[in-house]
Amino acid sequence: MADYKEDLDHDTVTLILDNNEELECDVIAIFPARDGEYIALAPQEEGDTEGRVFLYRFTENPDDETSPILDNIEDDDEFDEVSEAFYEYMDENDYEDLDEEFPEEK
Repeated sequence: MADYKEDLDHDTVTLILDNNEELECDVIAIFPARDGEYIALAPQEEGDTEGRVFLYRFTENPDDETSPILDNIEDDDEFDEVSEAFYEYMDENDYEDLDEEFPEEK
């Protein structure tokens, strides 16, 4: 489950985790792979220095444009293909450093 928001600087998604906690994430990219679209998210957690990126299947919600449908990628082959497509997308679009694109909020 996700809530999609556009703010002045960048888009965000609020993930609802298995334990019902909310995790605010920046949208890094929505990109094509396989036969659909996928989304790359970076958590906004303070002190997160791991540079984690979450990848999900992405579908526009026809009933609510602020709540996209995100599905887990559970197949290893699909995840590998999507990861490769994400890195290619990042290279093609000259994303040098995610820290420059999404600076820490202060």
